[in-house]
Amino acid sequence: MPRRIVTLTTDFGTSDHFVGAMKGVILSICPAAEIVDITHEIAPFEVTEAAFLISEAYPTFPKKAIHVVVVDPGVGTSRRPILVEAAGQFFIAPDNGVLAMVYGRTPHKARVITSERYFRKPVSRTFHGRDIFAAAAAHLAKGVPPARFGKLIDDHLKLAFDKPARTGKRIWTGTILKADRFGNLITNFHVADHPEIQTRPFEMQAGVQRITRLALTYADAHAGELFLIVGSTGYYEVAANQASAAHLLGCGVGAPVELTIY
Repeated sequence: MPRRIVTLTTDFGTSDHFVGAMKGVILSICPAAEIVDITHEIAPFEVTEAAFLISEAYPTFPKKAIHVVVVDPGVGTSRRPILVEAAGQFFIAPDNGVLAMVYGRTPHKARVITSERYFRKPVSRTFHGRDIFAAAAAHLAKGVPPARFGKLIDDHLKLAFDKPARTGKRIWTGTILKADRFGNLITNFHVADHPEIQTRPFEMQAGVQRITRLALTYADAHAGELFLIVGSTGYYEVAANQASAAHLLGCGVGAPVELTIY
């Protein structure tokens, strides 16, 4: 059987058995699967953070990779498990907006996973990551065609938290998508949509602070100084040289930011 890459992105952490159990299910069904951990350190229940991380990770993977994303506050409710095909890859996740930034990047088609023959039995009400998502990914990796999992749908949840809203003539309101381990606050303002930040005076309010400086590198600023920088993802980040902007501002995922261009 040819190698199939299966990635895992969760908020499970690594101190419990959850991630290991998901891997066990995948390997029991498809021993040829190559499992790649993207991260298991998403803040609990943070769908926005997970949506950002998978949207940045999947373009680096080869065609036919299978991405399992489990940040699932609604586990056990009527929210649906879905299988999405996009960019020549596959995504298996709850239909709760966790794939919203994938939808925004590329054409896609979604299926609701209803064929219980591809579930692990019995299905726990609290661990669909093991019993539904991991099992479905393993069967897909083993060669089951996507159409066998369920019918195509077009009413899957399409959120737009990756796009700031214009709230004034020169004012946009956005949000923090991610606070990385260095304390950099990744906003949903993308350089392609807001190039004027690089050429015109601006002010970005985050927390109670107003940031007015754009730096090219972290070392361009004084130690502890807050500034804006274009990160490797193309999104503007609120950062501080050798310090945590998240700590200095008391901000995290979901916090509002306001941009004014003069």
